[in-house]
Amino acid sequence: MTLTPFYHKAMIKLVVVMRMKIRYIFFSFILILSLMLSTGCELLPEIEVSETPSPSVTHETKPIDPEWEPVTQVSPSPELPRISDIVAKVKPSVVAINTEIVSFDFFNRPFTEPSGGSGWIISKDGIIVTNSHVVETAKNITLTLDDGNTFEVDMSTVAYDRLSDLAVLKIDAEDLPAATIGDSDGLRIGDWVVAIGNALGEGISATSGIVSRQNVTLVVSEGQELRDLIQTDAAINPGNSGGPLVNMAGEVIGINTIKIAEVRVEGVGMAISTKIAMPIIKQLITQGYVVRPWLGVGLFTVNQYVVLRYSLAVDEGVLITNVAEGSPASEAGIKAGDVIVSFGGEKITNVSELTRAIHQSEIGKEVDVVFWREDSRKTAIVVPAESPPP
Repeated sequence: MTLTPFYHKAMIKLVVVMRMKIRYIFFSFILILSLMLSTGCELLPEIEVSETPSPSVTHETKPIDPEWEPVTQVSPSPELPRISDIVAKVKPSVVAINTEIVSFDFFNRPFTEPSGGSGWIISKDGIIVTNSHVVETAKNITLTLDDGNTFEVDMSTVAYDRLSDLAVLKIDAEDLPAATIGDSDGLRIGDWVVAIGNALGEGISATSGIVSRQNVTLVVSEGQELRDLIQTDAAINPGNSGGPLVNMAGEVIGINTIKIAEVRVEGVGMAISTKIAMPIIKQLITQGYVVRPWLGVGLFTVNQYVVLRYSLAVDEGVLITNVAEGSPASEAGIKAGDVIVSFGGEKITNVSELTRAIHQSEIGKEVDVVFWREDSRKTAIVVPAESPPP
């Protein structure tokens, strides 16, 4: 592009003016900077530097005890018992139990399937303790000792108590290594324990942990409540059921029975304490069943479906589904369809509460029972009798 003479002169003049302004600005900047450097101490505020920040608390802090020293005690750590020694002592008394149980398919057709659990020798003449749920539905039972010897169990020797989940059986053997029974009342939370059993059906193994909680009550099913359980974080897996939980003296203080297997739950296994177990085991051995106070009734917890189905006058209690002929309940005039709401002065809302109340009553001693029959509230006097043989 070509510029005219007029525009050419104008451009030259503009360039000259811009150069003069730049020189003015530059010299002005130099002058101001010189003044700032020469008088900097006056222009900038003085900053005080402190080694410690000013406290935000306004009160004066005084020493609590200028002569205080931490109390320390130098002593050797106590030697802990070796778990391997405990296992070596108890393992010969633990047995693997393999069963064939009868199950039913979708069309209610029976079939047999393998199952298993654990047990422990309580008497050198071949008496074994295990859980009821390990053997109660078994068609046949095979038992393997720690030394590898295998025995077929005579099913006529199997005695079990479903309510306590305990069972005993006998094999034809002598001079077996019986386990030592300990006192579960001597346990404390935090005590070391070892669980030994036929975990996963893979043979006898051991896991260790501590006593996490004591005197636990757990409702397993309708009418079955396990009491005075020992909670432990020792791993109790399928197959451990019926095996011993032992203390650091190698004494059996519990019978492993169940674990809580839920999402977000870890290390919660349960064992029946020997305090609860031993009287029941003794009855199973000496008479083949457990004697308890007995009414002779079938029970079902009242719920909204039951209320609507039978047009009940109450919405909680225990429905009597059947009454055994000649039983204490029958003698007291209680009938199927009645709803028990109180037993011995205790309010009853479900089967577990009524079962517990019956078992805590005394054989031969009168008990007041309050129940509803249709729209009428009634009271009966019941005299619990001995439970008959199963």
